[in-house]
Amino acid sequence: MSHRANYARCSFQQHLGPSADSLDVAWAEFSGDSTDQVTFTVPTDAPVEPYVEMQVYDVGEFSHDILVNGTELTGFDIAPGEGWQYWMDTIADTQLQQGGNTLQFRRDRSTDDAFVVGAAVVHWKEPVE
Repeated sequence: MSHRANYARCSFQQHLGPSADSLDVAWAEFSGDSTDQVTFTVPTDAPVEPYVEMQVYDVGEFSHDILVNGTELTGFDIAPGEGWQYWMDTIADTQLQQGGNTLQFRRDRSTDDAFVVGAAVVHWKEPVE
């Protein structure tokens, strides 16, 4: 069976942190401990090899989470780094469903870390008939 690549772009521009003044990023909306849930559509009932790439700013800890359809991804989701970083994490094939899906970032509240989630792109392969 042949496959083709597909993707969905999710825009956040949200500052996560313990307080609005925890990071000087007036251009990002302060969202506290989690971003909004961004909804994207998967047009197939058989997505394979999904992954998410994200643009993040000033992440200081490994312990933050990415949630797809309310379920945390496994392992370390976002790597620490100063300034803007681009990171990728895999998604289990079973976490995406045909139709509406959600993507959300959640800050580890046990830290004082503050960071920005810019944009994310969810990729998958789908069968070509």
